[in-house]
Formats: sequence, structure tokens, C-alpha cells
Amino acid sequence: MSEQKIIHISGKRKRAIARVTVRAGNGSVRINSRMLDSYEPKLARMKISEPLILSGDLAGKINVDVAVQGGGQVSQAGAIRLGIGRALVAYSKDDQLKQTLLDYDRTLLVADVRRKETRKPNDSKARAKRQKSYR
Repeated sequence: MSEQKIIHISGKRKRAIARVTVRAGNGSVRINSRMLDSYEPKLARMKISEPLILSGDLAGKINVDVAVQGGGQVSQAGAIRLGIGRALVAYSKDDQLKQTLLDYDRTLLVADVRRKETRKPNDSKARAKRQKSYR
């Protein structure tokens, strides 16, 4: 019995976490058990497909399964995109693909670590304070 190559990688964006599994296959991409073609909104679908398009013929030789939770639609798309980009590089072990993804958009391989700033005590927001009037 031959050993099948399976890669597990996660991607994070804001509060969204995407767990990506890549294995040899016929090019199907499933997100939470739904095909990528039926993923809405269309802008998120286009962002998710960017690393697959940049990888060229590699995308047709693998199956990608994604489990994503948390966050909103756009941050989930960002997390999926990051996870798929990292998984493609790990699966192919190709430095040329890694450089292509980095040149196109650095967020395909490097996580955006910015988070929401915490709310301050005795105020409703993080930054803007209420004005004081002593008269």
C-alpha cells in the first residue's frame, strides 16, 4: 500500500480560522463541504481562487478541503486564501511557487497579525474619548 501525501495547514484572519487539507486528486475545492463554485459572495470566491490560479497546473492535481469558522465573510475568505496558499507551497515544496505567491500578494503566505484594539475602561470605544466640559 502506497503512502498518500496529505498536508494540514491553518490560516487565520481577524477572528476567522481556516483549516486546510490538501491531498492528491482531481482539482476539487470544498469549503465546509460545499464546492467553491457555489461559495458566495462572488468577491470572496474570487479572492479564494487566487492562489489556485497562480499555482497553475498544480491546482488540477489536488483536492482541497477547508473547514472555516468564526469571523465574517471577508475575514473567512482571507483565512481560507492564506491557508490554501501555505498548503500549496507545503505540498509542492516549490520555491518558484512560493516566490510567485509572495510577489503577487504577501498575504497569501504571511498572516496579517492586526487585531481589534480593546475597549478602554469607563469608555465605549477604544480610542476616541468623550469631551469634558468643566463650565
